[in-house]
Amino acid sequence: MALLADPDAPTEIARRMARTLPERLTDKSGQGRRFEVEVVSEPFTSGTEDPPTLMRRIRDRGGTENWDIVVALTDLPLHSDGRKLAVNLNHEHGLVLLSLPSLGGLRLQTRARRAVEEAVLGMAGPQTDGAEEAPPSEPLPGPAAGRPAPFDPGRTAEKETDDLRYVAGGPRGYLRVLAGMVRANRPWRLVPGLSKALAAALATGAVATVNSTVWTLAASLSTPRLVIATIGSVAIMIGWLIIDADLWHTATESSPEARQRARLYNASTVLTVGIGVAVCYVGLMVINLAWALFILNGQAFNAVTRTPLDAEQYLTLSWFVASVATVGGALGSGLESDDAIRAAAYSKREQERRQWLQDDHKD
Repeated sequence: MALLADPDAPTEIARRMARTLPERLTDKSGQGRRFEVEVVSEPFTSGTEDPPTLMRRIRDRGGTENWDIVVALTDLPLHSDGRKLAVNLNHEHGLVLLSLPSLGGLRLQTRARRAVEEAVLGMAGPQTDGAEEAPPSEPLPGPAAGRPAPFDPGRTAEKETDDLRYVAGGPRGYLRVLAGMVRANRPWRLVPGLSKALAAALATGAVATVNSTVWTLAASLSTPRLVIATIGSVAIMIGWLIIDADLWHTATESSPEARQRARLYNASTVLTVGIGVAVCYVGLMVINLAWALFILNGQAFNAVTRTPLDAEQYLTLSWFVASVATVGGALGSGLESDDAIRAAAYSKREQERRQWLQDDHKD
């Protein structure tokens, strides 16, 4: 069998999985079978996110190599008939298409391994014909276990590409896919990707920390106002990055499914950028605190604010300066190229998908 994986994160997951998968499949099959697993990294989703098209590509790719079973992994969210697709199965040709975001954002490696094991064991097990292609003991139990629910596509034009699907339905399924999309984007990569914005924020924070007007404002602010300042500055940074780098996704079609898909992509963008900005904010606060401990003079601070420079004042000042610096960082983000921000905010597959949609829209 083969693990056909999109480049970047899916390939990393497939390679780690392949270290133990043959032995685990052999132990669980209980039929004296031996499994050999080959990992192939190639962008099989390039130019499309249509499940039937992807299944045909997987089938053709497997046919050229004579693989008994082909499990394809992608970090793109897939949709079918208005549902968020988790797994596509074709027992006749031994094909499995797994959308990693449907597994959620936590314990992705473990969940992906279990999904692949269950799908492969189901493929390798006894088969029946006709409407009973998927036995009751098919893997991936339903929503009662908080996992994707089975959905028979029926005898449609897509029957040649799959005979059973698992979909992530309901609010819980939506949140699971959303978390998986954010996880695939790796929001922590946004921090080093915004070097110019962070430089502007650090410079703003360094100047603000020694400004007597900022001392007075910080000493007079209550906790609720500091929280409002935090929310406002982070929101400004998020909004500026999304608008300036054109990260907002617009549906190219007027169908309800296209609008629903656009909302999902935009929600993942906001969360991805939001997590990255929040990490930057915390980092700025820590750096500002260290700078304040080093540079501030208690007598000067007390003379200006009539307040002793104690631990509470250090923390309040660093908190307020972090908000001011974040706004400065938003302005500094304009120095970053749009491509650099997109590369920092999105996974490789998502970047290619958005570029393909943009080019297709222009054509």
